Amino acid sequence: MEELDVNVSSSEGFGVAEKIVLLTFISAVILMAILGNLLVMVAVCRDRQLRKIKTNYFIVSLAFADLLVSVLVMPFGAIELVQDNWIYGEMFCLVRTSLDVLLTTASILHLCCISLDRYYAICCQPLVYRNKMTPLRIAVMLGGCWVIPTFISFLPIMQGWNSIGIIDLIQQRQFNKASNSTYCIFMVNKPYAITCSVVAFYIPFLLMVLAYYRIYVTAREHARQIRVLQRAGAPTDGRQHHPDQHSTHRMKTETKAAKTLCIIMGCFCLCWAPFFITNIVDPFINYTVPGKLWTAFLWLGYINSGLNPFLYAFLNKSFRRAFLIILCCGDERYRRPSILGQTVPCSTTTINGSTHVLRH
Repeated sequence: MEELDVNVSSSEGFGVAEKIVLLTFISAVILMAILGNLLVMVAVCRDRQLRKIKTNYFIVSLAFADLLVSVLVMPFGAIELVQDNWIYGEMFCLVRTSLDVLLTTASILHLCCISLDRYYAICCQPLVYRNKMTPLRIAVMLGGCWVIPTFISFLPIMQGWNSIGIIDLIQQRQFNKASNSTYCIFMVNKPYAITCSVVAFYIPFLLMVLAYYRIYVTAREHARQIRVLQRAGAPTDGRQHHPDQHSTHRMKTETKAAKTLCIIMGCFCLCWAPFFITNIVDPFINYTVPGKLWTAFLWLGYINSGLNPFLYAFLNKSFRRAFLIILCCGDERYRRPSILGQTVPCSTTTINGSTHVLRH
């Protein structure tokens, strides 16, 4: 997110061994994010069945945002972190910082949209889901994920609204006379810190918590109802045995869905909560948060861009099949079974598409 942490003076600089470890770790994070998000985008482009699923439009747009983070934001932050110097000039510092805020906020808003899509898919009737998630509404939501972040990134940063009242402190930290080093400093005043954090994290986080809580409750309730019906005695005649198998499949699917949601929310909170809590606290304690702590929290948030392909796509059975086909050069063993040879379980219609995201 915001490059608040790159005010590490030479006195706080890293040693040679630390730099080697940092460079190795950061390179692995960047490589994982690039390859993972590229694989998601290629899979959807090549697999016609994946393109038919509405939720995958959000996943592809999310992968594109995370890919840009790993290509346009992370490398420059890594170079400055390792070299302990910013060599690209003041204007590019502003551009890079604006891109940082824009793309990481867009990534978080995509996660919020995915949670809302899943809420309508699982907690509402299929007709309600189709009425809510129309192509126009999906396009508007995707547009909002990219337009809204511009109002807290390029617009205020290029106008200098974030630095009102703290310009002297910023200039003091931009240049280190002892080491003759220049830094890309992005510090924020109290109004900007609160506004940016609320828009970029706290509102999406609240919506995600509410949506995933309702999904979790709904999935557990469905599973409980099915267990009650099974204990009451399943029909034994051959004609009605097949629906009972579908009910069992649905129960297992929704139980896995509930567990997967816990993983998704846990990873999201672990990656971004430390940064945004510190982002609001720091201006109110006279910017005394250590630079290394900012660095750790910022890169923890960046890691989320590398985890998203695994959380939102690699846990999905259809995506895994598409990945194997791509990685194994179209091996026929991993191709989708014939439609004539296999029917889609009825649970797909009951939760209206949620299984293609949460099933694993």
